[in-house]
Amino acid sequence: MPRPVWNGTISFGLVAIPIKLYHGVSKKSVSFNQLDERTMSRIRLKKVSAETGEDVPDEHIIKGYELSKGRYVVVDPDELEPFIPSATKSIDLEEFVDLDEIDPVYFDTPYIVAPDKTPKPYVLLARAMEEAGKVAIGRFVMRNKQYVAALRAQDGKLLMSTMVFADEVGKVESGVELEGIDEIDLSAKEVKMAEALVESLSAAFEPDKYRDEYREQVLDLIERKAAGEEFELPAPAAAAPKVVDLMAALEASVKAAKDARKRHPAGGPHEEAATKTPAKKASSKSSSASSSDDDTAAIAKPKRVRKSA
Repeated sequence: MPRPVWNGTISFGLVAIPIKLYHGVSKKSVSFNQLDERTMSRIRLKKVSAETGEDVPDEHIIKGYELSKGRYVVVDPDELEPFIPSATKSIDLEEFVDLDEIDPVYFDTPYIVAPDKTPKPYVLLARAMEEAGKVAIGRFVMRNKQYVAALRAQDGKLLMSTMVFADEVGKVESGVELEGIDEIDLSAKEVKMAEALVESLSAAFEPDKYRDEYREQVLDLIERKAAGEEFELPAPAAAAPKVVDLMAALEASVKAAKDARKRHPAGGPHEEAATKTPAKKASSKSSSASSSDDDTAAIAKPKRVRKSA
């Protein structure tokens, strides 16, 4: 059973609703340790002086903010103490806004909000927010850091996302190479063809269709090597063709998307690509096809050629 990462109250006006926060997303990745190939022992990082290369004991390590190359302002932990926000154990709601007023770029880390002790105030707030179509904006402190958060209701439950601050959002004029795009001329035919391509690829969003294929393939490789099986790394993906004629590329893309829709009315080009390869695999290796489920079959597994040590 998951453990809450924070517990406190949602406060607005004179109302206080006890709640618990749980992680809304469980990030998955493949991590490796650095090893000494001679002994297979792990590599340990040490704190050394960049000037002398000698070890630096913890009692001699201080904090410094770099103003310019090699120029620092030293700050003592006691000087930072007054600025650390007080842990009030309360999400203080300040206003209610429409969801479409918030640019998605501001959303950061999602959490599931669950009632604690007395669920009725929680249910009441969720119902009122959902019927009003509003999102609550508030502040709270977690692990000595203050956050701005957006609280929204969905299907009778409360969800929350921490938000980045306005000065953390990248500005268009901050060196990004977007100069001159407003001056590019587009013909009506080009716009219509691009709109046709967008329309041909339009579909309902199904998050389960998108998987981390790199992670799945790496884990499969690790399992095979751990079992001492033979394997061969798959061939690298072909490079994307260079776009020479924009209109020709758009027309070809629209035709391919429409053809894919005719063959697979319920899906699109991704569905076609995902189902083509497993079919070939199943016909060539019946034993591997019978031992793998539908999900893993969609990932092209390495051929068994080389024997791992």
